[in-house]
Amino acid sequence: MPRRDPDKHSDPAAASVSLATEAALLEARLRMLQEEIDTVDACIEAVSESLRLLGRAPSASAEAADSVDRG
Repeated sequence: MPRRDPDKHSDPAAASVSLATEAALLEARLRMLQEEIDTVDACIEAVSESLRLLGRAPSASAEAADSVDRG
């Protein structure tokens, strides 16, 4: 007696429902991942902006330190 493959459905309607359910789950997961990517992108942008500001700050800080030392 041949063994049945559990992944094969003999009923096309049942197979369609199963595939539709799996597709819905995958779409939900994709939306969650896209939201997480957007959050990471926002964090990267915030860190990049902070780094840009810090990159400009040393010259201003050095000037302030020089004026305090001379004062």
